[in-house]
Amino acid sequence: MKISIACDHGAFELKERLKARLAEQGHQVTDCGTHSADSCDYPDFGIAAARLVAEGACDRGVVLCTTGIGMSMAANKVKGVRCALCHETLSAEMTRRHNDANVLAMGAGVTGGNLAERILDVFLSTEFEGGRHQRRIDKMMEAER
Repeated sequence: MKISIACDHGAFELKERLKARLAEQGHQVTDCGTHSADSCDYPDFGIAAARLVAEGACDRGVVLCTTGIGMSMAANKVKGVRCALCHETLSAEMTRRHNDANVLAMGAGVTGGNLAERILDVFLSTEFEGGRHQRRIDKMMEAER
């Protein structure tokens, strides 16, 4: 799977950890930055990662900041992106099953590394159920038009 990943300074260490895990699992990872723990503006990186998903260059995206809130808001400004902020595995599973989320947001200050890895694994391995959920997604995405 092709995955874009991005973070701000508050989640740099977590991004590096998740990026390594993804590569170990055989995923192609595009790192949209940031590339250090120096202070930066999260929208620059989150929007870049989300655009790669929206354009089809990547299958899924992962955006990280201290809480995940700012990154999820930035990613969701990109047309075609359904970014879900998840702090535990049930939300990661259900947002894939029912919402067909294509970008995952997490907060490094909220979610520890081991849990973040489990959330990411669930997000990437869970398939969209379709059916009645597709009708609801279509209604949601209509708002972008």
